[in-house]
Amino acid sequence: MKICLLVIGKTDQDYLQKGLGIFMKRIPHYIPFEMKVIADLKNSRNLSEEQQKEKEGELILQQVLSPDELFLLDEQGLEASSVEFARFLEKKMLSGIKKLVFVIGGPYGFSPAVYARSNGKISLSKMTFSHQMVRLIFAEQLYRAFTILKGEPYHHQ
Repeated sequence: MKICLLVIGKTDQDYLQKGLGIFMKRIPHYIPFEMKVIADLKNSRNLSEEQQKEKEGELILQQVLSPDELFLLDEQGLEASSVEFARFLEKKMLSGIKKLVFVIGGPYGFSPAVYARSNGKISLSKMTFSHQMVRLIFAEQLYRAFTILKGEPYHHQ
């Protein structure tokens, strides 16, 4: 199985880039992993929130193939502990799917078409984080999940 993280726009903050870089180097030790960046929309100031979500949604769906499983990182999603998330990934790996895609939307969330295509939603917290910060938090949790599955001493209970 491969894991792909789809994100809207580049990571601007240096401290987030550095942190993300750490986990981008660690995760492939466990599983093929890539992060795909969808460029920010041009002239987004001239678009309503709904128009922006629709255009971003079209770009997201262009990156997802029909056999891929798509999970949205969404504040209304299922909350799980790190151990529960690790077990979720383990089940996905054992199910035989080829590619698991996680998506971090833009500042206004996802279009109805993206919600309709998704296989589920996952929430990292009831708190709201910037969509750029979520990249780092998710990457750390993905790394943590694999250390849990391998019985490595990164996660403490």
